[in-house]
Amino acid sequence: MNPIRTFTVLCLSLALTTPLAAQDRRLPSSQAEIRLSYAPIVQHVQPAVVNVYAAKLVQNRNPLLEDPIFRRFFGVPGQPEQIQRSLGSGVMVDASGLVVTNNHVIEGADQVKVALADKREFEAEIVLKDSRTDLAVLRLKDTKEKFATLDFANSDDLMVGDLVMAVGNPFGVGQTVTHGIVSALARTQVGITDYQFFIQTDAAINPGNSGGALVDMTGKLVGINTAIFSRSGGSQGIGFAIPANMVRVVVASAKSGGKAVKRPWLGARLQAVTPEIAETLGLKRPGGALVASVTKGSPAERAGLKLSDLIVSIDGFAIDDPNAFDYRFATRPLGGAAQLDVQRGGKPVKLAIPLETAPDTGRDELVITSRSPFQGARIANISPAIADEMRLDPSVEGVVVTELPDGSTAANVGFQKGDIIVAVNNSRIAKTSDLERVAGQTPRLWRIMLVRGGQQIQVTLGG
Repeated sequence: MNPIRTFTVLCLSLALTTPLAAQDRRLPSSQAEIRLSYAPIVQHVQPAVVNVYAAKLVQNRNPLLEDPIFRRFFGVPGQPEQIQRSLGSGVMVDASGLVVTNNHVIEGADQVKVALADKREFEAEIVLKDSRTDLAVLRLKDTKEKFATLDFANSDDLMVGDLVMAVGNPFGVGQTVTHGIVSALARTQVGITDYQFFIQTDAAINPGNSGGALVDMTGKLVGINTAIFSRSGGSQGIGFAIPANMVRVVVASAKSGGKAVKRPWLGARLQAVTPEIAETLGLKRPGGALVASVTKGSPAERAGLKLSDLIVSIDGFAIDDPNAFDYRFATRPLGGAAQLDVQRGGKPVKLAIPLETAPDTGRDELVITSRSPFQGARIANISPAIADEMRLDPSVEGVVVTELPDGSTAANVGFQKGDIIVAVNNSRIAKTSDLERVAGQTPRLWRIMLVRGGQQIQVTLGG
């Protein structure tokens, strides 16, 4: 008999007996009754949980050392380099050597290593990074063996109070197991990733646990541990994990050979329902996701979604706020349609939203290389896919900053990823070639208009 199942049945039989005070006092009748233990589950899980080590070279930037006259006079060859290291955990999700971890563990890494529970180490390549979920998928290099893996649980089956265990490498001390319960579900006000819909647990999670496994009592993966709430830097009984159903979507994209996660595109901007809005709509309590705008030609428009519609459920799952909708919609499989229940003018309406990806034509990404405030920035035209991915208003005309390397001129000037460059020196910027052309000029002053977080900002820089 499966040892995990045996343990689970035994726990359930004890939980269903009468309260302790009413139980008969007797001697244990078997060895199994004496040796209640999580060990069978741990033995199943541990081989599939790994340690992830990431390293990147960074320069110690010193303004004096950047001066060529200073370097020539004092004989300084260039900027000294340092190696920054980060430590996290990961989970083997495919026997061929596919590992899922947190994106923040390997972000910017030049080298990634994975250490197994048996102490063997492997070089790893980054297959896919998804900053929106803070997940990344790695593949072990130069190996053909089959590795132990964890199966995905259906995280929608979790209930508050369920027993769970966290496995990872806290503080780099080595693989460690902690246990607790599911403290809350669908936490949406955490502010860690774009898709805020976290499992909260009181199982001890500490720095180094990021990317590790949260498992249920059958040894299946219910989540990837990603963050803690702490004032001291250590565990205070509040940890957050990305649900397995979201992890499954990211892993599936990596297995299919994609470099980016393919998700359904709604094509509508949603807003939370405040108590004041709820009162205006005649609701008993705030809830649902209110449609603030609909993109022309999008699945939302074609399905008949309208401004001021209130989305209250999707495929039978209740929607409390826009974050809950984003998670539910993003985990729907592509193809077919999602069924929305909508309140329109106080009356129920049912809509079928096609589950399709956003068009990504005309992106025309490029890196600005000319000497200017934009030097080093990667920019792109605002396609529907870019707008959806970076949470931009698709109606804004301009080009968006998609990447800023550390130490680049653009980063040092203060540009941020997601900035939309609208105009430079009174020249409208409608496409990437416009900014490339303007950046090649040499004016005394740069007058730049950009949109950041929906707010228009005017910037003046010296030439």
